[in-house]
Amino acid sequence: MHPTLTIDTTAQKGRTVLTITGSLDMDSCPHITAATDILVLEGHALALDLSGVTFMDSSGLNMLLNLRNRTQAENCALELSGLPDQPLRVLDITGARDLFILRPALTP
Repeated sequence: MHPTLTIDTTAQKGRTVLTITGSLDMDSCPHITAATDILVLEGHALALDLSGVTFMDSSGLNMLLNLRNRTQAENCALELSGLPDQPLRVLDITGARDLFILRPALTP
């Protein structure tokens, strides 16, 4: 695992939630991809709680776009929750914001 990255997975009714804390960059994204690749979605939504993300670069955006493609191919929804300002700005600058379902931060 990347030293500044944590990924927690929980199952909720109708969706799987990954809570990600740390940076979404070229060092951490392969770990996130590995964690999502093993998930069996079976038509359930995949929610990424990104409220603990401190930084996102183009590697993070690419990982999110690839995950979006996967969920669409599997007839699932991908929800991004609690996006901080910096990652949200990356989505805005690249024009990718409208490609994602954005939600407020998840409450425990």
